[in-house]
Parts: sequence; structure tokens; C-alpha cells
Amino acid sequence: MTRGGRQKDRAAETTRKCIATGDILPTAELVRFVVGPEGAVVPDLAGKLPGRGMWVKAERAALSRAVAKNLFPRAAKAPVKTPDDLVAQVEDQLQARVVSLLALARKAGQAICGFEKVRGALDTGQAVVLLQAADGSERGKSKLRPPDGPASYIGWLSARELGLAFGRDSVIHGALTAGGLTKRVVEEATRLAGVRENDDGGSAAGKGTTSV
Repeated sequence: MTRGGRQKDRAAETTRKCIATGDILPTAELVRFVVGPEGAVVPDLAGKLPGRGMWVKAERAALSRAVAKNLFPRAAKAPVKTPDDLVAQVEDQLQARVVSLLALARKAGQAICGFEKVRGALDTGQAVVLLQAADGSERGKSKLRPPDGPASYIGWLSARELGLAFGRDSVIHGALTAGGLTKRVVEEATRLAGVRENDDGGSAAGKGTTSV
């Protein structure tokens, strides 16, 4: 998976240092945390909560390390509580953000679903991102190819999660057309891929993805 759409001008992006890996990365590739009112670490995925920000790379291994090594008190320069389920909280909140953004894209006419509609959008060049359910039939999914270019495929959401975004019980095939919401969906879905654990216990970022 590549960080599509962020290669052209990385120097102009706001960067922060990951407290777990020491990497200096664009904030779009990190998860921000703050200390909540009750003295516990809380995710701030929108980056808007008040307080000193603590940044961790949006990858499951980095987040798990920050929790296991109790790195947040040092970063906060204060005694803080780190919930044992903090990584799960981040994954759940990212999943909710992706579904919500997809729903907004659908309402704005930037997201479609259904095999025939998606195939038509791909054939005409309208689709810039192909969405396919991770638990969908591999044979059926192989009949559609992602558009050329970076950030063109999201394949780590379940059929139920895609269904929630499109107001259906389940969705296997979807697509995004060009627009501001599409960029946000890709960015949040990329963070989710790094945090999400696949069936083999690794990151979903290395499974079922093509040029995203």
C-alpha cells in the first residue's frame, strides 16, 4: 500500500514525531492522543481536542508498543492512565469515521455501489477508487480492476461495513469519484488499514490491497 496522493509535496505537510518509533511523519499518517479530563489517554482522530498532543504512527505495532511500553506518561510529562484497550478504541473510532465519510460521499454523489454501476464508472473513467469487501467472493472481485494510479483501491472493509455506509445490509463492490470527500475517505481508510488486524494477526495494510 502506498500513501497515494501525498508524494507530490510532503515537505509542505505538517509533521510530528511518533513517540513509539521516533519517525517524523505527516500528521495524516499518525494518530493524535491527548490526556482526557479524568487523566486517561484518549484518541483524538480529528486532531481538535485541547491539550498537549502525543502522536503515534497509524500502525498496529507502533500503537501496541506505545501501550505496552507505557510511553504516554513520558510524552505527556505527567502521570496518566493508559487504557488496556486503547488500540481497539482507535480501530473502532477509525472504522466509524470511514463509514461516516463514505456515507457523506454517497449523499454528495461521490460514492456508488453495485457491480454494474461500479463497472460502468470504471469503464468511463469516472471512478478513481475501487471499494471491495474483504469478505466478498475473490472470484467476483477479480472481475473488476482498480483504476490506474495511486490510492485506487480499498479492500479491507467488510461487506457489512460498506453496507452501513450505503444504507444496505451488505455491499461487495463500490467506487468513489473525484472530490474532496474521496481524498478524506482514502486518508482515513489508509490509517484504518495500518491499525486493523487481519486474520493472520498482522496489519490489514498488507492484505487485499492494490496501489493504495
